[in-house]
Amino acid sequence: MNGHIAAVALALAPVAGAAQTTFEPPVGCTGILTVQHRACIVTHVWQCEADAPGAQWVALFVENGPYQVRKIDEEFQWLESYYANPPRTELMQVPAPDPESLTELFATRYDTYDFTTTSDDGRDPERVVGYDALTGGSVEIDGEPLLLTEYGYDLISPDGEVLYSGAGRQFVSERHRIFLLGTSWEQSTPDDVFDASPVEFAYPGEPGFFSSRPKFDCGVVMSKAAQ
Repeated sequence: MNGHIAAVALALAPVAGAAQTTFEPPVGCTGILTVQHRACIVTHVWQCEADAPGAQWVALFVENGPYQVRKIDEEFQWLESYYANPPRTELMQVPAPDPESLTELFATRYDTYDFTTTSDDGRDPERVVGYDALTGGSVEIDGEPLLLTEYGYDLISPDGEVLYSGAGRQFVSERHRIFLLGTSWEQSTPDDVFDASPVEFAYPGEPGFFSSRPKFDCGVVMSKAAQ
């Protein structure tokens, strides 16, 4: 397990097992942003001194605790991912045949990607092939300007079988160079829409910053963040 991922895992463990109300990023890292979403999800973003310029860590918490921590670069490539339950680490094979590129998306309104991830739990490598597109629309949520996107992707096994096909609409922040959850569905069942759109944003010193507890829709719907 990567050293930083291990540190994140240790930091998350007490949050998952106790009634803590805030999460602290690992030593040498600084919290940047907290986003409360619908569907009982909260996102935390932080940066670390030891990482390359532009790299960030994004953590998703659901009602019963942390679910996923992901390291991204300035183009939003999924470099490393840690899943809390059951614990596993996932790494992106680099360089990717067609890496994700926010620069391309912002410049042309369309970006394709093709990359493969490997996991330490023995599962087969998974290839992810898809696209992101700006719709031309924008929105302001809780004072935060966001661009509207749509996307589609296939999850493909090593023998070429399409394991899952997903689609949706989400949000992207030019300021923070991150995507934020929105609405999503499986391409075979487009009417079964899951909505995890952002509701509130909090910065250092503001109420709710790095709160480990989601606020919206908890106890009403079961979070599908794992999908």
